[in-house]
Amino acid sequence: MLEKVIQWSVRNQFLVILFTVAAIAAGAYAFTKIPVDALPDVSDVQVIIFTEWPGQPPQIVQDQVTYPLTTTMLGVAKTKVVRGYSFFGLSFVYVIFEDGTDIYWARSRVLEYLSFVQNQLPPGVTPVLGPDATPVGWVFQYALVDRSGRHDLAKLRSLQDWYVQYQLKTVPGVANVATAGGFVKQYQVNVDPDKLLAYNLPIGAVIKQVKRSNSDVGGRVVEYAETEYMAEGIGYVQTFGKS
Repeated sequence: MLEKVIQWSVRNQFLVILFTVAAIAAGAYAFTKIPVDALPDVSDVQVIIFTEWPGQPPQIVQDQVTYPLTTTMLGVAKTKVVRGYSFFGLSFVYVIFEDGTDIYWARSRVLEYLSFVQNQLPPGVTPVLGPDATPVGWVFQYALVDRSGRHDLAKLRSLQDWYVQYQLKTVPGVANVATAGGFVKQYQVNVDPDKLLAYNLPIGAVIKQVKRSNSDVGGRVVEYAETEYMAEGIGYVQTFGKS
């Protein structure tokens, strides 16, 4: 076979030269157009569904969150594999599609099915999609360091969450900025059970009042005795005056 190829090449030198020039031209064109990565992206086309249900054990999360999501996502078009993982207060569902599926088409299909399954989930539980990035998309890692010593870890975390990450997300090609470490600013209410028992108050009453104290409402005009009174403050304290 090799001898026949050599003989044909010797008899058709012009065609061999023409094919060689065409192959060199195609290679040069591909070299300028095909993106070259340090780590080739060979991962599957997948969409991650993340659901948070604080305080619930893995078995409850599995039965009431992961299982309904997993069984629903099996009906998505071009789905190859659906995997669900349940943890303490967390649920992850990986929807893996066939090779060549457009990632944004896949995400839109998953969002459609999420709207169908929402009424099967517990109240207050809302699943969200993970970023449109692949496992090999981690390209940069940085740390906020205060060498002056004037900012604690909570302040640095606030700077990261409210300033730095928004600036980085505007960079072309950045799909998500994952934050780790630091102290997230929180407000906690420490309840004394003895005091609750003394005043005969259930814990539900405390929770209700805390929620009501954080409800922000707008002002409106009140008509009284042919006079309009307008609320000048919006929030927890309102002042009224004639208009």
